[in-house]
Parts: sequence; C-alpha cells; structure tokens
Amino acid sequence: MNRLSMLMCLTLWLALPASAQMYKWVDSNGKVQYTDTPPPKNIKSEKLRDPAPAPVAAPAAGASTAGEVKDEAKKGAAKAGPRSTAEQEQAFRKRKQDAAKAQEEEGKKQAELQDKAENCKRAKAALANFEMGGRQTRIDEKGERAYMDEQQIATEKARAQQIVEKNCS
Repeated sequence: MNRLSMLMCLTLWLALPASAQMYKWVDSNGKVQYTDTPPPKNIKSEKLRDPAPAPVAAPAAGASTAGEVKDEAKKGAAKAGPRSTAEQEQAFRKRKQDAAKAQEEEGKKQAELQDKAENCKRAKAALANFEMGGRQTRIDEKGERAYMDEQQIATEKARAQQIVEKNCS
C-alpha cells in the first residue's frame, strides 16, 4: 500500500509541469521564444496553452462577445501563425455542423424531387386511363364499385391534366 501511494504522488508531481501556462513572444533580436514564464511587460505575447483545460466552445483569449470572437477569427485567418487548440476545435465543429446542414438540405431536395417524379408518374397513368375511354369506376364510401358518368370523367381528366402540368414540368 505504501508503494502505491508513493507511486501516485510521484506521478502527480511529474505531471505538474505538463499543466503549465505556455507563452509565445518575439525577443529584441527578432527570434520567436516559447516559454512557460511570462515575457517582460513591454513585449507583446500570446498565450498558447492554459493550465486548466478550456471548454470546447470557449471564445478566443481576450474576446468577450460574439462579434469580437468573429473579429478574432478573421484576424487569426489573416495571420499565418498557428491557432490555439480550442480555436481549431471550434472551427472543426463549425465545419462539421455546416456540412451536416448542407447534407440535410441536399437530402430534402432529393426527397422532394423523388416525390415530384412519383406524383408525375401517377398523374400520367391516371390521365392515360381517362384518355383511353370506356367505362370508369371509383370505389364509393360504402366500399362498392360505382361507375362514373361522362361529366365526372371529364372533371377527373381535367384534374389529372392539371396535376401532370404541375409535377411534370
């Protein structure tokens, strides 16, 4: 038991430096420096990693509103430097969400086109049936076959023609 607790303490002690804040800054000679200590106050720096894990949807460092987040994203896209992990994750999720929306819209369009084609096919079949002539029947509310008169056939034929024009254009 004693060895186990010592091993756990040693593991935790070794993990402490891994959670340190990282800074990126350019020194007076123009070289990029990566350190875990903050640079001098007169030098502009960029935080690379927070010691605590940031939430996935957290805004960029220094931004407090959605407009500022968009401005930061534009600035980040304009500069050639690497983006933080949270920004990359946020951009990935946005791309994934946009792709899902586009795929859903494409699926809806395909379904509408299939429905329209099926309606066209049915309307053409009905119109051909009415144009063929002869006796036409319908099932009435009692479930019995009823013959249509000439006026009913003409009305149904005109209705089928309108459906064909609407769905088969």
